[in-house]
Amino acid sequence: MVGTSIAGYTIRKEVGEGGTSAVYLAEHPNHGTVALKVLREKLRRDTTAVTRFVREAKYGARVKHPNVVETIEIGQAENGLHFLAIEWADGEILDRYAKQYAPLPRDEVSTIVSQIAAGVQEAHDAGIVHRDLKPENVMYNAATRSVKLLDFGIATDTQPSSDERLTRAGFFVGTLMYIAPEALSGEIVTAAADQYSLATISYYLLTRCLPSTAKAPREMFTQLLTMPPIPLKDAGEGKFDFAPELNAVVMRALSRSPIDRYPSVIAFANAFTEAARIPPEQPKILDK
Repeated sequence: MVGTSIAGYTIRKEVGEGGTSAVYLAEHPNHGTVALKVLREKLRRDTTAVTRFVREAKYGARVKHPNVVETIEIGQAENGLHFLAIEWADGEILDRYAKQYAPLPRDEVSTIVSQIAAGVQEAHDAGIVHRDLKPENVMYNAATRSVKLLDFGIATDTQPSSDERLTRAGFFVGTLMYIAPEALSGEIVTAAADQYSLATISYYLLTRCLPSTAKAPREMFTQLLTMPPIPLKDAGEGKFDFAPELNAVVMRALSRSPIDRYPSVIAFANAFTEAARIPPEQPKILDK
């Protein structure tokens, strides 16, 4: 599709792809440079795929915040292709950055977590649960330490109607490494599930480890449902040095029960920021 136009958007290059859609860098005479997400042609008559695609666009449009990519236009081109034009965000996917540079300094992690939380809180205030918070869905500009939240593809209303519940009973949606335990049953999740996912992101950025040691999906599934997460202080076999307060904050947000977590994602981020300022305990020097 490079070199072609969709509804006035001239496609310059492909920048990402998934099972249902592709993302392109595109130019528009009025909107300038945008990211153009296009549903795959073979799915244009797939009712469920189209519903999910349009739903993603509508959810993204409802969340207006500096830390969330702006939705510019939702439409269907003359050739029938469904498209979503969103703000072009500078930087790189946080997952790529973390794989290269993590473990990251506490202050940098705090900055990232606070911005993600601000965008997610705006979604929660609009009655939306993201359900797929992970480093792959965050754009990060390391030069300015600015964050943009992406992809509301599997977001849901906190009180969805029966026809909006596109997840079949007994199935879950999300990314297993970052999903909250309560989501594994396929039941409707609350905003607390996003907090769990953000806490997992913070854990990973601080340690380059995950709170579970599972190597295979089935093992991960079992550990999330039956075993507590590895304490932050023990990540990487205890080679990291964190203040007890920081360990306590992260582990509270990783509580298996949603009611044991912080009352909101922003409350978690604020507590994380405060705890991240506390230097690790230093060995005490006894008076002679």
